[in-house]
Amino acid sequence: MPNNKSIPDFKTLARTISLVENEAEGFETILEQLSPAHIPVIGFTGPPGAGKSTLLNAAVGLLLEQGKKIGMVLVDPSSPFNLGALLGDRLRMSTYFNSENVFIRSLATRGSLGGLSDKIIEVVEVMRSYPFDYIFVETVGVGQSEVEIAGLADTTVVVLVPESGDSIQTMKAGLMEIADIFVVNKADRADADAVVNSISLQLQLSGKEVIPILKTVAVESAGVKELLQEISEIGKTERNRERKLLLLAEKAMRVIGKNRMKDLKRDKLLQDLKVKMIGEYFNLYQFVKPYL
Repeated sequence: MPNNKSIPDFKTLARTISLVENEAEGFETILEQLSPAHIPVIGFTGPPGAGKSTLLNAAVGLLLEQGKKIGMVLVDPSSPFNLGALLGDRLRMSTYFNSENVFIRSLATRGSLGGLSDKIIEVVEVMRSYPFDYIFVETVGVGQSEVEIAGLADTTVVVLVPESGDSIQTMKAGLMEIADIFVVNKADRADADAVVNSISLQLQLSGKEVIPILKTVAVESAGVKELLQEISEIGKTERNRERKLLLLAEKAMRVIGKNRMKDLKRDKLLQDLKVKMIGEYFNLYQFVKPYL
């Protein structure tokens, strides 16, 4: 795989990701031959409508001005029935879609409940084998279940809006627990300062260490430079180095778990369920026991 700082061969990268994502013949060999570099993986997450895509657009624009090469993974919601994706993020990120220094890949969640795709680890590892300066991962925006991003990204940015004020309490068990940086976007609206204060209070009550809380207006690129600076500073901390070990352990657990389930076919489960559900009572735990 490429390991220099030349412009990435995006066609080869796209084909490689497709082979891995679709588990084509020989995909395990591809993964085993990767030489991933220590490229920062930055996760953007938060509730729907927070402006994650707009904020990410603005951040990418500033980085391109600095001559950086950017990889982006945009995870879209998919149908639970046919696992197809909406792929709407491609439209929202269209500003830099044709840039020679930006690679954008959309993935479907494929039934995953954590805001990510079941192939996200493999895709990101393939991208880390190419000469990017940053890799950004944006989740689908499904609320508290987006905590899976914390098991993937080196730095997790939780994006909120002034209207999030009433829901801060309910989020603290999910998004509130995973943030390395909080961003209150659309901060030109009323109640932006109140949300910042509410987040700060919740962090104090939970006894967590100081976490940056920034205000941005993504459509005007206001506060985006400060966000990128904060991301850079966090990447240099001892806490970040310690977290990398935990992230690797989490990734290893997920890869091992998926490998053990690779012979478990969804179609076979559906057929077995069809037979078992004929009776009046159905016990899910009795049903799955033979598969464990």
